[in-house]
Amino acid sequence: MKNCLSSVFCRAAFVLWLCCGTSMAAQQGVRWFDGDRPGAQAHEAVAVLAAAASHGLAPQDYSAGALEQAMARAAQGPPPDAAAMARLEQALTTAMERYLADVHSGRVDPQKIHHNFSPPEREPFDASAYLQAALSAGRLRDAASEAAPRLPIYASLREALAAYRTRVDHAGWRKPLPPLPGGKAAKLAPGQAYAGLAPLAERLADLGDLPPGLPLPARYEAPLVEAVKAFQLRHGLAADGVLGKATLAQLQVTPAVRVRQIELALERLRWTPLTQGPRMIVVNIPEFVLRAYEVQDGRIQVQEEMKIVVGKALDTRTPLFDEDMRFIEFSPYWNVPPSIARAETVPRLRRDPGYLARQEMEFVSAGGRVDRTVSAGLLDAVLAGKARIRQRPGPNNALGDIKFVFPNQDNIYLHHTPATELFQRERRDFSHGCIRVEHPVELAKFVLKGMPEWTQDRIQKAMSRGESATMRLTEPVPVLIAYGTTLVKDGRTFFFDDLYGLDRLLDAALRQHSQTLPTVYGDTP
Repeated sequence: MKNCLSSVFCRAAFVLWLCCGTSMAAQQGVRWFDGDRPGAQAHEAVAVLAAAASHGLAPQDYSAGALEQAMARAAQGPPPDAAAMARLEQALTTAMERYLADVHSGRVDPQKIHHNFSPPEREPFDASAYLQAALSAGRLRDAASEAAPRLPIYASLREALAAYRTRVDHAGWRKPLPPLPGGKAAKLAPGQAYAGLAPLAERLADLGDLPPGLPLPARYEAPLVEAVKAFQLRHGLAADGVLGKATLAQLQVTPAVRVRQIELALERLRWTPLTQGPRMIVVNIPEFVLRAYEVQDGRIQVQEEMKIVVGKALDTRTPLFDEDMRFIEFSPYWNVPPSIARAETVPRLRRDPGYLARQEMEFVSAGGRVDRTVSAGLLDAVLAGKARIRQRPGPNNALGDIKFVFPNQDNIYLHHTPATELFQRERRDFSHGCIRVEHPVELAKFVLKGMPEWTQDRIQKAMSRGESATMRLTEPVPVLIAYGTTLVKDGRTFFFDDLYGLDRLLDAALRQHSQTLPTVYGDTP
């Protein structure tokens, strides 16, 4: 969800041509045979389908094996009769159209697996017309490749997928690593002995975290410790070099599982709206990271990157959606959400009325009246939805000193926080759903870049003034709250926990999709 974006102008021009052109091939239908034998482009199509797994797709969804065998028979055996030829041509056309649609836009509706956005509206895409034009232009293989997302992160994930597939059958993964020393408090610290040093070194070398060919130390020490730190960093763990239960558990995850994780990441990229404008903010929940980037000369340039705190995995998950940021509130009030007021604030105030003053809170009635004294009537009014509780601007305000607003039905926004110590945790799902940002001034500078009068000094003064003020942005900035458990950064593959279980949902949805697809040709192996 970062790095650079390849140019899409050639692809856009190609699609414009295919949508507007009236070639003879488009009028007459696809012809895959030259006379009574498969043509060169038929063999190209079969090769594309057979390589569908390189995109994280399932070749059996396109009857790739059956079509490959049928084409081989048609090329080398007795020529097929007219009916068999027509059936094979129609099957290959259907398979290619299905493949092109899948690699371009994905296979499932993201809204059915708790993503509140639709696949991005790129240039118009008609798989049938796209295929016809590609065949007419004699560039089927290139056009099939160009149908996939033109994002470097997509290409990087495909490379990672290929690398992890080569590891699936390695002998070193067939046995689990030996238990750690220490019983219930098991962990391996630098300098300790460990019976599993050899298989640990083999596994780390296989994953690329340990340079190959290094001599094995007698105890757990460098270079193994440094390799474990590198592994921990790639898996969202504290990179302390201590091999504990969490690190061991990640080391036990097989390449086959990682292959599926990468396939799911590729699927998400096919329908995640990452390039909606010249500037964008992307929050990746499993990574606990926000990135703000610009598209310059056709390349994505990350301008800011910072840690975030997201909603608790158990009960207050941050929803996934894309909206436009339209406002910034300096020194904001925090209007306690009704759910929090009912479950937490009102019960606390009944037990401890002084909590209202200590937290600099107040009641606001429906008519706008403000009260700073707790009463049973006001508490009942809050529960009935006739009053609300808000926290005044100040150093104790739960939103910190700035709030970034992108109107949405879930009332989610970005904001600072007085609890900055949480940014030092490796796992950061502590909020009630909103997203706390580590560096609010830097984010404000990015958002306000088109308004040069908002200097860093002016931003900081507005944040510290203690008087709430809302400012409308002259140019809204798209904000995407996304979910990616696999990324490639600086050539290294990173994996993160499936914090909200959405990978499991996507995996199940894709398996169901494959099971319900009609077979394109013959008995799909």
